Amino acid sequence: MHISLFGYSLPEKLVAQYPVSQRDKSRLMIINRETCDISHRSFHNIVDYLSKGDLLVINNTKVIPARLIGIKEATGAHIEILLVRDLGSNIWDVLAKPSKRLKKGTIINCSKNLSAEVIEKNNDGLVMLKFNFTGNFMEIISKIGQVPLPPYIRRASIKSYDTRRYQTVYAKEAGSIAAPTAGLHFTKKLLEKIKEKGIQIAEVTLHVSIGTFKPVTEIEIEKHRMQSEYYEITKETFFTIKMAIHEQKRIIAVGTTSVRVLESVNFNSDNPKKNLSAWTDLFIYPGYKFKVVNAIITNFHLPKSTLLILIHAFAGRKLITRTYKEAIRKEYRFYSYGDVMFVK
Repeated sequence: MHISLFGYSLPEKLVAQYPVSQRDKSRLMIINRETCDISHRSFHNIVDYLSKGDLLVINNTKVIPARLIGIKEATGAHIEILLVRDLGSNIWDVLAKPSKRLKKGTIINCSKNLSAEVIEKNNDGLVMLKFNFTGNFMEIISKIGQVPLPPYIRRASIKSYDTRRYQTVYAKEAGSIAAPTAGLHFTKKLLEKIKEKGIQIAEVTLHVSIGTFKPVTEIEIEKHRMQSEYYEITKETFFTIKMAIHEQKRIIAVGTTSVRVLESVNFNSDNPKKNLSAWTDLFIYPGYKFKVVNAIITNFHLPKSTLLILIHAFAGRKLITRTYKEAIRKEYRFYSYGDVMFVK
């Protein structure tokens, strides 16, 4: 399929630069795949569209302050570092800017107790760094790092503000460089109301990396290759989801990252004896047959992105094209800090 099929024009004023003052007061668009009806509510009304017995699956990953500023030891030049993937043994794949003159052995100092050495430069544009530090790595970067806001948010990160708001209220497992933004609309109080209605909530983990946001540069989307991202699912959650499938309960994924975890796991296999952990490079595009997910809560996504293509695969290009035109006409707020849709 040609990538142009997934493009659209968005007025810049509709790109949300800040979230709404209260998480659950974002606007909510309801899309019915069977009737093709579109309706408009506020996100706190989502509970009205969930039914007793539904299973809501959330991604409990936690955004880390992954943007660091370092100085080349040899020249004093500033290097911006974005942590991308933890490879273990204090080695990370990172995006570095500028990276052209970074050579093997180059030392980058980030603070008095954190430095990094260039191990190699990869063909995919990533740089492999080995970090040397005194103390706890996550504690150090929490002090010196910044929340890595997406480039379409055209303002500087406000540490005291974005550290809180660019994070779901249920974030637990540190490792993401971007928030699973559909989850930003939930409050603890709203989650309690959902549970009180008899809706079960299951947690999975997918650490959002550049695989989610890597632009589709291929003209034919089928040739696009996702960079892999790490996910985990406990054996208890595996059993919960497997039972929901068996009992034909409605499984609602909060965000495209939850979708990709659910569709990457083989729930027909025997129950695992331990927690599952793996890497997924699953790219979902039109023609894909969904095996697990019955409904999706998701934000409005960038043109020609893998996230938008996934939603097209789920609801059909004709309906989603009409949905986005309606969202623009009614001036919904787009992207990470924007409004949300429920595709059922």
